[in-house]
Amino acid sequence: MPGIDECLLEAMRLPGARGAALIDWTSGLALGTVGESPGGDQETAAVEAAEIARLAAEQHAFAPDDDLEAGAAADVDPPVEDLIVSNRDSYHVLRFVGASFDGSVFLHLWLARTEGNLALARIRLGEMAERLVLA
Repeated sequence: MPGIDECLLEAMRLPGARGAALIDWTSGLALGTVGESPGGDQETAAVEAAEIARLAAEQHAFAPDDDLEAGAAADVDPPVEDLIVSNRDSYHVLRFVGASFDGSVFLHLWLARTEGNLALARIRLGEMAERLVLA
């Protein structure tokens, strides 16, 4: 089971990866970063990504139907698996890491649009999130 550094280095091996971070979405603190940072400042990028993640994670409208019907507790896992934000030249993939790790963290992968493979990135980030352990 990989720790934070190993997980981020694995993310950087994805085609088109420009930067990766593990971020606490409640505080905006980057627990680890590697590669470039959007805007050139890793701390600012982490805070801004956390704000987007927090907005999505706390909205009941994004919860799966079966969670709503069962009356699932809101503090188990975020209702969202991942978020994709795109612009003219890149993708930002935010993948939530489940409660088995911490429950309030997500992986942020910044991909160059021309070299990146969004489908592959989503699959691999999901696999990484399942294996991630605090190291």
